Amino acid sequence: MLFTSTYGSAILTQPDYRVDSELLEALPPLPQDEDGPVFSEPWQAEAFALAVKLSEQGYFSWKEWADALGAELKAASDRGEPDDGSHYYRHWVAALEGLVETKALVDAPSLENRKVAWANAYRNTPHGKPVVLDQQE
Repeated sequence: MLFTSTYGSAILTQPDYRVDSELLEALPPLPQDEDGPVFSEPWQAEAFALAVKLSEQGYFSWKEWADALGAELKAASDRGEPDDGSHYYRHWVAALEGLVETKALVDAPSLENRKVAWANAYRNTPHGKPVVLDQQE
């Protein structure tokens, strides 16, 4: 599936977005094909890119990221959730949220407020139109 997605000023086009294979190998099993990571929806690529970018900028190491994701996937397994890959990127986002809170990159109330703002914007955006969030101070 081809798509282009924007995150901030970055534009990701799935086949052109490559991550060092060593980084991918450090992660729990990642949905991928011969060209690299596979995303079924744009938000998945954006979540992936956000984790990569935050690691590249030194907010956490890739090992810390892989450990956080592995812990989230284990917790899901311990809860009895199916391991069929259908919720992989939801676990990715949960791990990312936990890590940015642990690293004090965002506090829990700010994160929750942003999630509520996103849900409201999503519900009030006409079908087929991009969801736009107001800039927060």
